[in-house]
Amino acid sequence: MILTVCMSPCTDVTIELDALSVGKTSVVKSKSLSLGGKALNVAIGVKRLGGESYATGLMYNENGYTFENALNKEGVPYTFVWSKGRVRENYKFIDSRSMLTEVNDVGEEVSKEKAEEVLSIVRMLSARSSVTVLSGGLPRGLEPEYYGKLARAVDEKSMKIVDASGARMFSALGVGVDLVKPNLDELEHTLGRHIADKEDMLSACYELLDRGAKRVLLSLGKQGAVITDGTKNFYCKSINVAVNSTVGAGDGMVAAASLMLKQDAPLSEILRAGVSAGTATVMTTGKTSFTKDKYDEVISNLRIIEL
Repeated sequence: MILTVCMSPCTDVTIELDALSVGKTSVVKSKSLSLGGKALNVAIGVKRLGGESYATGLMYNENGYTFENALNKEGVPYTFVWSKGRVRENYKFIDSRSMLTEVNDVGEEVSKEKAEEVLSIVRMLSARSSVTVLSGGLPRGLEPEYYGKLARAVDEKSMKIVDASGARMFSALGVGVDLVKPNLDELEHTLGRHIADKEDMLSACYELLDRGAKRVLLSLGKQGAVITDGTKNFYCKSINVAVNSTVGAGDGMVAAASLMLKQDAPLSEILRAGVSAGTATVMTTGKTSFTKDKYDEVISNLRIIEL
């Protein structure tokens, strides 16, 4: 079983425009609403690939039932810690160049008692999970150090994947993780420096390895991804596809990578699966996860290069 821990569920409102003009009126071409939260997307992605997933974390009383309905439809079991208020709403604006602009809500503040309940559930569920995924942001009321608490709560027999940036990533790395998945912007932000070329990129990944990661899966967007364990480095370029939306692409990558990690697959196959799922996600219209058919279509056309 792959356990995913979502501390910050959200409702994503994706709006397509010809152009996003600040200070001017923009006309909506299309609008879609999807239920998200990075770790919930991962759980759905794992299930669509035929794996067994389980979702946990925080949920909110006023509109959390919609998330229960969505997970039930996907066949993903869950146990949530329920808190007062509403799930936050995020707005994603996509222009004709496929440029994404995001406006994220801060959401409700969560009590320390609710946060401790989540840690107890993670201890219990991770004991029967091969992989535990800690992914996404934190609600108001919780400091970045909480990610370290989550990582410590994971059973020692369960491998840990972390998809977070900044102080949250560092907090988890201090405990030790099996795989961390930043994208290039997040890596630059986290380390506080510009990454100019391949040598800089690998050096930055090695710094995460030195801080406690066993593997780094670095997403490069439409350019594909790199994976390294400090001994071997591999690159996989994505194939050229029609991009419907980049929303959830990183979560698709984590879903596929978690299944490969569970199977003790080599680095190159973790990378191939991750790039395939990320690419399949951007090809899927109106959804924050991919279809298995799209995944299979992409993975057969990917090639791995050792750096």
